[in-house]
Amino acid sequence: MQGKIQFCVVGFGNIGRRHVKHILDNPSTELVGVCDTNPAVKDKMPTGIPFFDTIEELLQKVKADVICICTPNYLHEKHTIAGLNAGLHTVVEKPMAMSVAECDNMIAAANKAGKTIFAVKQNRYNPPVQAVKALLDKKELGEIYMMQINCFWNRGGTYYSESDWHGSKLKDGGCLFTQFSHFIDIFYYLNGSVLSSIGKIENFAHRHNTEVEDSGSFVLKANNSAIINFNFTTCSYKKNMEGSITIFADNGTVKIGGQYLNTIDYQSLATAELPNINITAKANDYGLYQGSMSNHDKVIQNVVDVLLHGEPIMTTAEDGKEVLRIIEMMYESARG
Repeated sequence: MQGKIQFCVVGFGNIGRRHVKHILDNPSTELVGVCDTNPAVKDKMPTGIPFFDTIEELLQKVKADVICICTPNYLHEKHTIAGLNAGLHTVVEKPMAMSVAECDNMIAAANKAGKTIFAVKQNRYNPPVQAVKALLDKKELGEIYMMQINCFWNRGGTYYSESDWHGSKLKDGGCLFTQFSHFIDIFYYLNGSVLSSIGKIENFAHRHNTEVEDSGSFVLKANNSAIINFNFTTCSYKKNMEGSITIFADNGTVKIGGQYLNTIDYQSLATAELPNINITAKANDYGLYQGSMSNHDKVIQNVVDVLLHGEPIMTTAEDGKEVLRIIEMMYESARG
């Protein structure tokens, strides 16, 4: 592949606009089309970019190399397969799909088309996460005993009223799909997968406007025998409070913290100390609420590096599928 990589984007909501911005900003990429079923968002489009009402029209009329799937969770499988069948590499937002079975369908379509699925897990790029990942890759922490994950966020009524899919069991899936799949991915990225789960979920404050839980607590057993405690809520009063992962190991203790895994909160290591990391202005800000760290520029750059330079994919389709397997396991343990 030579020259600029041509991208198109499906879904021009909050996260779709993030993709569009970084495609336009990257000197190696070109935005050649956007589609959204809501015609009102056309007014927010960059000047000169073709806009389409359906993915079918986009794929028929636009010549592209890559398609970014930025639609609601329940459409990821359908739209990814449509892009693959049209001969495009696909970048699919989290969660990759709504089930392992859907992931299998997507991977089969990618293999048949000879194209690549890039699963979006932008928190892997967070500097504190990368610093701890380097320690683990070098085995400097030794045996991992336990990991503590806390996700204490706020999602108010406006968040659920701004769309017809947030909080829907069939279209959204629940907090582990929509708000906190990134945190599941990070403990999987750092420590590998899990064997078993015991958990409880409850809807405390959102019974009037959602069909899913807003709080939960789990104990997971990792493949390497580490215990993983995972606690989450969207009931934090007025604002997000914490998104953290603490690791207790043979040769050290370290906490990645802040609201969005954006700081090293504390550390006690047998090896040299990690640098003092505190990223303060990189959350995805959607006005009425904030999401995870804004590393989508790095996601787009990884696509460039893979397609133009043969570098490794940061998050493969198999990674995205494994996160879905863990989510399914967690929900089954809580609902069983």
